[in-house]
Amino acid sequence: MIKDQEIGVIILAAGSSSRLGYAKQLVKFKNKALLQNVIDHASSLNFASKVLVLGARKEVIEKEIIPQDFELVYNENWEVGMSGSISAGLERSREISENLKHVLILLSDQPLVSADRMELLIEKHLSGNKPATFSEYAGDLGVPAIFSSEVFEDLQKLEGDQGAKKLISEGKLEYETVIFENGNFDVDTAEDVERLKLMENE
Repeated sequence: MIKDQEIGVIILAAGSSSRLGYAKQLVKFKNKALLQNVIDHASSLNFASKVLVLGARKEVIEKEIIPQDFELVYNENWEVGMSGSISAGLERSREISENLKHVLILLSDQPLVSADRMELLIEKHLSGNKPATFSEYAGDLGVPAIFSSEVFEDLQKLEGDQGAKKLISEGKLEYETVIFENGNFDVDTAEDVERLKLMENE
């Protein structure tokens, strides 16, 4: 069903993990790197294009992961922020699939994201009539999120560390949401890594 809808997926994994001090993409959760976990879940679904955007610590990360059928894209301007990774990933996705109608954006450090979670978001998006569908957690909106082609140009015009929520604040984007309990847990600090270890036994 996913491939028939011309849906691509982009994993953003270019950040420097400055607060943690080493590549959070490679932090282990249930004996698997966080980035590998996301790659494996996304690879189980039949997306029309699969792009992984790397930046900081690129060489280290490439040595430690198995990209499956993802195409690697390098964001040379990763220091500028998330916008460059979104633009680079979307540009390559549109080259791979010229008729791309939707794109799902994922991060590398959300351990609770699964293939089922991705499918739930996609189903909500396809059954609605809004150009974007976000995950909603702790009263906030975020990724995983999926966008229709009518938003692609706006996404590629984002600057600095802006994500798609910038479009919402400017009143440019109508959207739907899917509740994602505990989806706001990501790994930014040493304390988060310790919490992650505790979660392994839950």
